[in-house]
Amino acid sequence: MYVLFGEGGNIGLAVGPDAVFVVDDQFAPLTPKILAAIATITDKPVRFLVNTHWHFDHSGGNENMAKAGALPVVTFNDVLTFHLNGGEITAIHLAAAHTDGDAAIYFRGPNVVHMGDVYVRYGFPFIGLSSGGSLSGMITAVDMMFGIINDSTKIIPGHGKVANRANLRAYRDVLATIHERVRKQAAAGASLDRIIASKPTREFDATWAGFIKADDFVRFAYAGVPHR
Repeated sequence: MYVLFGEGGNIGLAVGPDAVFVVDDQFAPLTPKILAAIATITDKPVRFLVNTHWHFDHSGGNENMAKAGALPVVTFNDVLTFHLNGGEITAIHLAAAHTDGDAAIYFRGPNVVHMGDVYVRYGFPFIGLSSGGSLSGMITAVDMMFGIINDSTKIIPGHGKVANRANLRAYRDVLATIHERVRKQAAAGASLDRIIASKPTREFDATWAGFIKADDFVRFAYAGVPHR
């Protein structure tokens, strides 16, 4: 198992006697560099490519990979298992999380999971509201993964360094804390502006606000809770 870091989302790479299996493929212009990097690890061609979701920084190379012989040809609803390289690789649908079409890819033998952008390490996560994502769905998806992984599991996030269960727990706790604060205020009739002014992310801003600003993350949270 390998992780390839680059300009887009993290790439998971499994190399075995049967096939080279790739999770996500970043931006289209990077395909030659990605294939060159894979070639330094193995001389076998890529036979399988799985996307964690549709965003172009994770799937932009699909057309190029198709020309190289790794066209994605299988879709699934909830769970799909590959029996490959002497082990099991399971794709698990995570509904209404980062988008409405996220998947976590779990490699059972090496005990590694790629979670796509349901888990990121750049700070507050982006949530694709226009494509069915929600903060509550992100929390539910992470909770689902806790039923699959263990303390020894290595977690490949959509962006950022490889993590473990404790890192994922800390991430989940931040999301849940902010979600509950926003939910309570919205249920009591507070407006979005009033909730933003209350700074529900206050103790996390110093280390979490970055690519996604604190106020924007509150907007993500507010969009997914009942309010009057």
